[in-house]
Parts: sequence; structure tokens; C-alpha cells
Amino acid sequence: MNRFVLPLGIFALLAIVLAIGIKHSPEKGTIPSPLIGKAAPTFTLPVLTEAGRTFNSADLKGRWYLFNVWGTWCGECRAEHSALLEIAKRGEVPVIGLDWKDEDPTALQWIQDLGNPYEVIAADRDGRIAIDWGVYGAPETFLVDPHGIVVFKYVGALTMEAWETKFVPKLPPRQAAKS
Repeated sequence: MNRFVLPLGIFALLAIVLAIGIKHSPEKGTIPSPLIGKAAPTFTLPVLTEAGRTFNSADLKGRWYLFNVWGTWCGECRAEHSALLEIAKRGEVPVIGLDWKDEDPTALQWIQDLGNPYEVIAADRDGRIAIDWGVYGAPETFLVDPHGIVVFKYVGALTMEAWETKFVPKLPPRQAAKS
């Protein structure tokens, strides 16, 4: 019995220290991306909401945009949807969606039921474009500048608090003033 007390005590102490560190981490939701400061990956994909139409990411050059990776199979994507609708309503930046590894009818039903915050939704059916963006799991959201450079990456369900504190300060004053 005594031989288990010391290891168990050390384990408990380590667990407490790690829990405190995680709870107080200032960078929750932020995973450094090798894309930060580099050109956003380019792609041409089918548009989810318009059969037969494709979308070329090069068309986004010259303006700020929010690139949101989502899927109907993702519970956190549903949690962030209302924030995306509000961000789109404010008009500070266009919201571009990447529907990741989804069935088109399921994704179209999702948009019909919850509303569409996206200017355009690219359908990444096989997941290759998400890999190019370095996506770990949905939802993930990127802020891209007019030169096509990735400025910021946020992992997890985007909230209005995260939008206001992490994204808006990175926008130029003219863009941020629209809110």
C-alpha cells in the first residue's frame, strides 16, 4: 500500500499543475500555424450552393476575408454558427466557407436550416484543401489580408468575444470601424 502512495501523490500533483496551466493559458483557441505570414493556399473547388459553378480562391485577392472550415458532422461548428451569422451581418469582412468532407445534400440542408453566413461555400469533398491549410479539425477560422497573406488562425468554435478580441484588432481601422 505504501509503495503506491508516493507515485499516486506525484501523479495527482502533476495533474493539478497541468490543469491550472491549461485553465490560465492566454492562448486557448490559438494554435500557431506555419501559414501565418505566408500566402494562403490557392484552390479551385465546386461551389456548394450552385451546381456546376466553381470558385477560385484567387478571386479573393485585394480584400480581407475570413476563411471558415466547417462540416455538418462537427458539433462545435453548430455552436459557432450564430457568431458567423452576426459577423457576416456586420459586413466587416466577407466570410468564406470551406465545407470539409461533407455530403452536399446534408450541407445544403444545414445552411437552409441555420442560415447562410457565407459569401461563398467551397465544397472540399475529399479534404485535400483543408490539408493544404493545415487544418487539424473543424472548426478552424483564418483571417487573410488583401495580399492573400494569412494573418491569424483560430481553432475551435468562434464566438463574438473571440471575434472582438482576437480578429478585429488585426483588421485595419477602416475595416474594424464597420462594426
